[in-house]
Amino acid sequence: MSELRYQAGGRAFAHIARFHPELTALRRDLHAHPELGFEEVYTAARVKESLRACGVDEIHAGIGKTGVVGVIRGRSTASGRVIGLRADMDALPMKEDNAGLPWCSARPGLMHGCGHDGHTAMLVGAARYLAETRHFDGTAVLVFQPGEEGFAGARVMIEDGLFERFPVDAIYAMHNWPAMPAGTVGINRGAMMAAADRITIDVKGRGGHGAHPYQTVDPVLVSAHIITAAQSIVSRNVRPIDAAVISLCAMEAGDLDAFSVIPGSARLVGTVRTFNARVQALVEQRLRELCASVAAAFGAAAELKYERIYPATINTAPEAMFAADVAASIVGAHNVDRQLEPSMGAEDFSFMLQKKAGAYLRIGQDVREGAYLHNARYDFNDEILPLGAALHAGLVEQGMPLATEGGPPSGSAATRGQQPEPAATAAT
Repeated sequence: MSELRYQAGGRAFAHIARFHPELTALRRDLHAHPELGFEEVYTAARVKESLRACGVDEIHAGIGKTGVVGVIRGRSTASGRVIGLRADMDALPMKEDNAGLPWCSARPGLMHGCGHDGHTAMLVGAARYLAETRHFDGTAVLVFQPGEEGFAGARVMIEDGLFERFPVDAIYAMHNWPAMPAGTVGINRGAMMAAADRITIDVKGRGGHGAHPYQTVDPVLVSAHIITAAQSIVSRNVRPIDAAVISLCAMEAGDLDAFSVIPGSARLVGTVRTFNARVQALVEQRLRELCASVAAAFGAAAELKYERIYPATINTAPEAMFAADVAASIVGAHNVDRQLEPSMGAEDFSFMLQKKAGAYLRIGQDVREGAYLHNARYDFNDEILPLGAALHAGLVEQGMPLATEGGPPSGSAATRGQQPEPAATAAT
């Protein structure tokens, strides 16, 4: 990895930078031992081991199957405030193409291709700092979540009583973003990630000989018309000021060795992405109407199965702007984008934001050799580990400031948006 340098300041960053090598070692160990959702046995064990070494007050395992929660109480808890911090732990079912890295995946077909190893290490770094300093008035709840990649681990933890057992007032999460420079943070006061829905369209026709198509109802032809017509929904039914994506990404029909056989059925699979429930409902309604009508026009039948997988990830405005202020106090206001463009990708932290106030941030990490998220050449940038950990810690310290300190409490309107303290560099 090429050396990257950025400017950051503040008490938490300087403190955490001292054990940056240890966080790097943890991150690389997790990277070498990737695990899929709800199979994070080794990862959870390493998290628990690290939290014990940090001296957190409580460790709770097995929440949402393989989830782990750590609890740290501040020097005072008189405020009664509770802030949650969340990191995802799972990897992806993909082959890594980083054989030259000593920490390359040791498990064939599995890879930390989205940086959850780094997210976990950053939250461990925050845990160590918060446990060593306890420079806040309240309780910090650290949520190490399993199964973000398609398993809805956040929802499973909630269903397992996460917020009943740990009633946070607000919860925050962050994701590394290769398209943003290291040392920058992005956020907005609304939708950050889209809802992800899965669509399956089954087309029923009548098969027959390819030389006699007039004796058939060709489901391949019907499917082609559905694929084309579906694109009219976004351009003609969704308002231009709204946003939606309909992608039909796979088709299954017939047998590649049976070149003269028209099949009797076909299946299309794809995804719908939207940012609000009204547009989501509209797209589903129009897809149902369109599929049935197009198929009927050819004498076929089509059935749509519409599955709502993840809701949109929508920040609550006060918490989003507070998080931006915290980021500005560490990296400087000029390195914080408060009107970040949302992504059509999806994130199951959305389930937590449906239950609690909070915010989801992106932390820049630069791109290595053109390898973005979910790329076989991707690797998390270890240089940003102290910054991510300090940002987590700042959300706790500035969200629950000690009242006994002189001057305005950290994170108040009087201090938000200031430039960071004399800068330190992330390189070690």
